[in-house]
Amino acid sequence: MPDVQTLVNDFVLKLKRRKIEGSQASAKQTAELLRSVVSHQRLPYINQATVLLDAVRAVGEQLIAANPVELAVGNIVRRILHIIREEDLTSTASAMEGLSLSANSDDDDNFEREDHPALSAAAVAAAARSTLRAPSLQTLLEGIPESASAPHPSSSGGDSEGKTAERSSRSKKLKHDVIEAINELIQDIETCHEQISEQAVGLIHQNEVILTLGRSRTVKEFLCAANEKKRSFRVFIAEGAPRYLGHVLAKELVAKGLQTTVITDSAVFAMISRVNMVIVGAHAIMANGGVIAPVGINMVALAAQRHAVPFVVVAGSHKLCPLYPHNPEVLLNDFKSPSDLLDFGEFSDCMDFSTSGGSPRLHVVNPAFDFIPSKLVSLFITDTGGHSPSYIYRLIADYYSADDFVVQRRPAS
Repeated sequence: MPDVQTLVNDFVLKLKRRKIEGSQASAKQTAELLRSVVSHQRLPYINQATVLLDAVRAVGEQLIAANPVELAVGNIVRRILHIIREEDLTSTASAMEGLSLSANSDDDDNFEREDHPALSAAAVAAAARSTLRAPSLQTLLEGIPESASAPHPSSSGGDSEGKTAERSSRSKKLKHDVIEAINELIQDIETCHEQISEQAVGLIHQNEVILTLGRSRTVKEFLCAANEKKRSFRVFIAEGAPRYLGHVLAKELVAKGLQTTVITDSAVFAMISRVNMVIVGAHAIMANGGVIAPVGINMVALAAQRHAVPFVVVAGSHKLCPLYPHNPEVLLNDFKSPSDLLDFGEFSDCMDFSTSGGSPRLHVVNPAFDFIPSKLVSLFITDTGGHSPSYIYRLIADYYSADDFVVQRRPAS
């Protein structure tokens, strides 16, 4: 089996070459790689969570730099950093609570118990948070092996072996709990489409007209789930130029028995008055409720707002990004090849660099994404349920830690 660094290098190369298509595949493979990093990381007796955080952050920095456009990679890195912090807090709080219960159950120390009351919840939480701080000199000395420290006549060999075994078991427990939480995260990513599709029946009603643009697997599964529940409705699909992925979605929906109509992107405003609801996918959901989506969807959102048509975004929770659009770590757009728009052979004379002082007369801009502000979004449908744009901040607080928003380490000054 290849070592972890080889796996990291291979995955970084795939991200740089855009070999991984889709946010779900990127998120799942990122989680699997970081699970291997955690599994192979050797932990010391002290500051185990800090060591895991540093290891995951070092790998995550490479992954994010390899493909900054795929925000799902950074989201999973931050999710796992949050998992490590939460598991460490839980483990430490449980250990402190166990010590408190043990002190209360000692019948021979009634007098001492009155002088030293049980630890409060605030004290337990404070002690748990302190585990991520820099170690004190006393803590470092306690972590030194017995052979390197001064002998203690009052301590027996059995006590030393017991402490070593306890530290080893605590190290294994933290790593085990983190890996189990990552496995649950991977399972959530794998089943996100099924969880979202279960909500389709409550949203799509009989004889409605649904509009979408381009092709999104989440949207396809959502519409097919409503169709399987014997809901009769029609779908308008804007073709999504210049890649025309709407044509692919139309073929898939027709094969499932849905009534489908393909329209041009420029006809969206003319057809929106017949539509009951707009359902689209997303590339990423930002912290302010804004959406990064395939190019052309902002035009659909503006048309929906003008005609008071609900605009619904369906996306897995792995697409929820804790960053704001103005953060320097966010790369809002990507530019595709000009060949999607123009045939180079036909327009080669317009792109001749030998004229006009070395600058071509014709420039081609082919952006991949649009940004849709939160005020244009009516509802988010995720694998955890339906949420309004104003509730996104609460989901971010559940999934991420503020200390992990910026994964890149600042260079030492």
